Amino acid sequence: MNIKEFSDNSKIILPCIALVLLAQAVGKGMSPVAALPGAAVMFVVIIASLQIKMWLPKVPLPAFAWSTLIALLLSMPYSPVSEVFMNMTNKIDFLATTTPLLAFAGLSVGNSLDKLKSLSWKIVVISLVVFTSAFLGAAFVAELILKYQGII
Repeated sequence: MNIKEFSDNSKIILPCIALVLLAQAVGKGMSPVAALPGAAVMFVVIIASLQIKMWLPKVPLPAFAWSTLIALLLSMPYSPVSEVFMNMTNKIDFLATTTPLLAFAGLSVGNSLDKLKSLSWKIVVISLVVFTSAFLGAAFVAELILKYQGII
């Protein structure tokens, strides 16, 4: 990644991280200053995932999958940096990260309304089937796990 690409990516990533910090301050009353080290780690993981995506263009994984994999490896108990990584990132509320993501998803859908209109009414039926099956599948797995643990 050259300086221009880094700068362009940073112009997108830094406002998103700022929105995450603002969302957790407003929604949860958590201190944005205390979450700054975690936000810095988040920034590094995001940049690293974008770089890996550039290095491996033939691997069919999106950048968010690489960032998930990096975070998973860094947070595993046998990772030498897991304690530091977890201490820094635990100060960031997961739900606060979903607010900007959903806003950007809405904006991206709004920019392609013509494409959505061309899919016709069938997309509504397919969406409802997918949402319902995902919900029922998650509920079934949760039911099994809770019964196995003796909670219910």
